Amino acid sequence: MEAGSGLRLVNLSMSETPTKKIRYIDEMVRAMGYLASDPRTIFLGQSVRWPGNVIYKTISSLPEAQRIELPVFEETQMGMSIGLALQGKVPISIFPRFNFLLCAMNQLVNHLDKIPAITHNKTWPRVIMRTSIGSERPLFPGMQHSGDFTEAFRLLVPNIEVVRLDEPEQIFPAYERAFTRKDGKSTLLIECGDYYNEK
Repeated sequence: MEAGSGLRLVNLSMSETPTKKIRYIDEMVRAMGYLASDPRTIFLGQSVRWPGNVIYKTISSLPEAQRIELPVFEETQMGMSIGLALQGKVPISIFPRFNFLLCAMNQLVNHLDKIPAITHNKTWPRVIMRTSIGSERPLFPGMQHSGDFTEAFRLLVPNIEVVRLDEPEQIFPAYERAFTRKDGKSTLLIECGDYYNEK
């Protein structure tokens, strides 16, 4: 390179090679694809077959035969999820907002969480639940759409693992663990809506 040209050669070692940043939404798509690769999985909830929220983007490419669109009846949805799990399926039950999941508390707290105790640890129906703390940026959706009840749920459902997904790197391992765990526990995975655009 000629002196004074203003250009210089840069020699990057392997350790300096730029790496692609792991994105929150991409990891969600990857995790859902992983789950869908097993024919026992069924995705059910609102905006599962048709767009309506950001969660739809993470499952829109999955086989339609594995997706069941439901109306807004969270209590019934949770009951259906328990029934599917008792039949040997692995339901991925999607509640687009954490606040909406509150409407399924009877089935969640009194049934799914208590079945192991009721059956003397003979039955552990495995349900994988997805919910999201509503996005507050750039627009605040209101208090009824942006609640974070993570710690309260950990106290309410001791037989269900509650996992908050704050970083993209957490997502795939958390879903993989929820699917492959041998103890039969159900898992509630809590996403953060703002991180779809920010991380």
